[in-house]
Amino acid sequence: MAIELPDDLIELERAAWTEIQEGRLTVATALAVQQAIGRFQEESGESRFDVEMALKRAVRHPEPDTAAA
Repeated sequence: MAIELPDDLIELERAAWTEIQEGRLTVATALAVQQAIGRFQEESGESRFDVEMALKRAVRHPEPDTAAA
């Protein structure tokens, strides 16, 4: 079953991924993402590992939009 990630968590990870790609990731951005992952993990009951993997997959390797095809 796929983990339903909240939009705000996805946006935080997108910001971090952009900073990583540009070589300017800040501690503040990385910390914000990690704290948000922790909050979501606690609320959802999912494992932190599964949440992080789902988040990275959603942001870094998004599935093609099949509705547009």
